Amino acid sequence: MSFLRSYSGGLLIVSHDLELLDSAITRVLHLDNSQMNTYKGTYSQYREARAADVERRNKIANIQEADIQRLKTLADRMRHQTASRARVAKNLDKRVEKMRATKVTRVAKESAVRFRISPPPQPGRLVMRVQNLAMSYGEHKVFDRLSFEVTHGDRLLVMGLNGAGKSTLLKILSETIEPVSGTVAPGMNVSLGYYAQEHEGLRPEEAVIDHLRSDGVLIDQQIRAFLGMFTLSGDKAFQNAGTLSGGEKTKLALAQLAAKQHNLLLLDEPTNNLDPISREGITNALQSWQGTLMIVSHDEAFVHQLQPTHVVSMPDGEYIHWSDDLLELVALA
Repeated sequence: MSFLRSYSGGLLIVSHDLELLDSAITRVLHLDNSQMNTYKGTYSQYREARAADVERRNKIANIQEADIQRLKTLADRMRHQTASRARVAKNLDKRVEKMRATKVTRVAKESAVRFRISPPPQPGRLVMRVQNLAMSYGEHKVFDRLSFEVTHGDRLLVMGLNGAGKSTLLKILSETIEPVSGTVAPGMNVSLGYYAQEHEGLRPEEAVIDHLRSDGVLIDQQIRAFLGMFTLSGDKAFQNAGTLSGGEKTKLALAQLAAKQHNLLLLDEPTNNLDPISREGITNALQSWQGTLMIVSHDEAFVHQLQPTHVVSMPDGEYIHWSDDLLELVALA
């Protein structure tokens, strides 16, 4: 990020990293319905300018629509009176047509996205016990003798530098891969859901809607409503998963998790690829969800809003209570 801030050449960036967009850019290109508008300044300044622009355009559109309706009503009233008034009505019709041709298009205001996660069934107090867990790839030891317990309602953040084994740990806990040694014991009545950072669970040649159909949790009408909540509505529901953008794949994977009644979620970088509005939506949904969470994330704002209860520091496996002092380490991890 520091390199991009100090780079003296031109940059064209596509990113959802708000910190980057508020520090390294000077102009925003906004694409909407095949039209491009340019806004000077950072991303935050663009948001303010865009909101003011939408309000201004819609105010003009309201005035123009009122003028068009007024002239149309007047023309309709005069049309069947005298011959001279009929000629005036015809001229008014032409004027209305010109006004419609040049009328400012109304712009929809940016609306909040509200995701919903199915209420979790009640587990026992102990959700998971991890004992003496070890993992290696050939001669490379990832971690060794990892032990901790997760209790109901915990919000556990897995921290560590790149390569420390954070994603590997979640894959082991979700039974996606086997450890070299050690045990993972889920508690009583635990239903585990796993979000993989690379969307390995998605089937590229299968339609979006069929991903939720195959789970057998919802009927078609409920599925369409659920996909709509995750902004995968209309024709998007019938696209193959492999044709989706990175953000849309993230939404589909999260929708699959949210539809099921899990009470333990393992989430590996769940906000990656999400636009700011969707990221806020999933953050709010997880904040109010009453289940147990284990999360890997480099997203400081997301972690801060989620307020973890505990941390597992990788690769040594130190298990500690969360403190806001740790927040500055999140982006470095």
